[in-house]
Amino acid sequence: MVFVGTHDHTLDDKGRLVLPVRFRSHFAESAYLSPGAGCISLWEPELFLQMMNRLGEQVRSGEVEQRERNYVAHSSSIVRPDAQGRIVIPERLRAFASLTHDVKVCGTVDSVEIWDAANWSANADDMDRSQSVPNVFLRGGGI
Repeated sequence: MVFVGTHDHTLDDKGRLVLPVRFRSHFAESAYLSPGAGCISLWEPELFLQMMNRLGEQVRSGEVEQRERNYVAHSSSIVRPDAQGRIVIPERLRAFASLTHDVKVCGTVDSVEIWDAANWSANADDMDRSQSVPNVFLRGGGI
């Protein structure tokens, strides 16, 4: 699946997030949460495994240190959606991404990012000011 779009959601008092309906079926059995760049990344199991395998290859080639791969593994968490399509985001990951109540759930083609709404707004404002989005489309042949 190609994950696209930005969705407004909230975390409840237990740190649960209702996944957008469009994304749920791809995470029906399980998913992996990992630290991202200012956010939390949500991965389908197969893609998370591919990422970890690539990191393993980079460790063997000397491009990445074993402790960096271990950090990703130690910091990540497997989650299983409940019947309502909710996942529990562990406290350590909520703290890492400064998640409060209001969040943005954003598709990034091969994964999903979960941002604190205020942090996302600042990030989106920076993109708008730099006009990088039209430039990216232009380079990709989309305009």
